[in-house]
Amino acid sequence: MRQAGRYLPEYNATRAKAGSFLALAKSPAYATEVALQPLERYPLDAAILFSDILTVPDAMGLGLYFAEGEGPRFERPLRDEAAIAKLAVPDPGAELRYVLDAVHETRRALQGRVPLIGFSGSPYTLACYMIEGSGSDDWRRVKEMARARPDLLHRILEVNASAVTAYLNAQIEAGAQVVMLFDTWGGSLDTAGYAEFSLAYMRQVISGLSPVPSIVFTKGGGAWLEDIAAIGCSAVGLDWTVDPRDARRRIGDKVALQGNLNPSALLESDASVREQARRVLDAFGAAPGHIFNLGHGITPKSRPDAVAALVDEVRA
Repeated sequence: MRQAGRYLPEYNATRAKAGSFLALAKSPAYATEVALQPLERYPLDAAILFSDILTVPDAMGLGLYFAEGEGPRFERPLRDEAAIAKLAVPDPGAELRYVLDAVHETRRALQGRVPLIGFSGSPYTLACYMIEGSGSDDWRRVKEMARARPDLLHRILEVNASAVTAYLNAQIEAGAQVVMLFDTWGGSLDTAGYAEFSLAYMRQVISGLSPVPSIVFTKGGGAWLEDIAAIGCSAVGLDWTVDPRDARRRIGDKVALQGNLNPSALLESDASVREQARRVLDAFGAAPGHIFNLGHGITPKSRPDAVAALVDEVRA
């Protein structure tokens, strides 16, 4: 859940050197540097590729840029049938070569210390940004398309699923030992919509992957844990709203569970961080198959010392 990032002063220093977030993400050397920074501070069990989920639609020609204080935007969002018809799967070895080089360099720099996790946005989450053109509170354009022209949304999702499968397989070939699908906006759908527009396409991706462990995380997906566990992934990520005891009861031991400390805990005192971490660990219990993690991304105002206390408590 974003080991590297703005909460680390060394990350901010490297980003300033790079000049912008995109320049940072598109430089394999800088991406490797920031991927390794958390491991220099904390005894973590894995490293995570430094990249962004929107590299795939950027490679499709939508023109990714970051507006100051506003997050990611696309110059050419998908607003008409002709643009959607022209949408094509990018070649990971060409348009996304910089990501694969970052995977390769990061894996080499790790020298076998810990495994490397690669990732992608889910087909539906990518489609949300591609259609809306930026982040959104309600994803109105996406939902209008789902209702009025589901054929167009399915066309985008088909291309995205093929693109994500090829992209993750290329990451695996370059050295990623585990891959993760971030379905950040799947939880904004209703149950029928989730099954049709999000889960079906994640199942397609998982079924097409090279044989390494895979993790699927839908933020707000607590109602559908059994369905997520059934698509063939190795682990299901839980956000902080889910009771791990309930998740384990419902899923059984078919898959591992990942999660699920509320990221806001890292804004509090070290003692509070340790107490909340212990509560999460107790809820998951002593059975195998738990990857301790946050229940969503680490926030920029998190204290590095709080992260140190968290890692220490989990290890203890």
